[in-house]
Amino acid sequence: MSVLIRDSLPTDVPAIAAIYGHAVLHGNASFELDPPDAAEIARRRAALLAAGFPYLVAEDATERVVGYSHGGAYRTRPGYRFTVENSVYVAPDCQGRGFGRALLPPLIERCEHAGFRLMVAVIGDSANQASIRLHEGCGFRHAGLLPAIGWKHGRWLDSVLMVRPLGPGASEPPPPGR
Repeated sequence: MSVLIRDSLPTDVPAIAAIYGHAVLHGNASFELDPPDAAEIARRRAALLAAGFPYLVAEDATERVVGYSHGGAYRTRPGYRFTVENSVYVAPDCQGRGFGRALLPPLIERCEHAGFRLMVAVIGDSANQASIRLHEGCGFRHAGLLPAIGWKHGRWLDSVLMVRPLGPGASEPPPPGR
């Protein structure tokens, strides 16, 4: 598999919107019910970048964007400012081919360099074994289960919480003034 991981560009928004839109309509990773349009994806992307979060894409050998990952605020209250939540999505025809595994480690590295101390994965549906295995393979551990927390596709869905320390994690305090 040939893959290039790079920073996302505004020109990637249509591909990102298509990947996410499919996940919203057909999957359980996101609890959104209606896929946002490209303008909304562009707005969300710009907001994440402006807040200092990384936003990456994976290109295959044909230079097609086949997946993306980004960090985002786990919670907005200031006490959570050292915690980042990750998102990883791969085009449906490219799942199971290693693109998610190619996207997550560089995202982890970027978040470490940005000074975050903990990464949280909120995995939609406990049956999403591919995402759970991906995160386990990248050093995440199970932190909890929120049973039947969302309703989508005519059934209740769980959320699996997984965490991974970044940098020094909780072994030392954050830098002064941050």
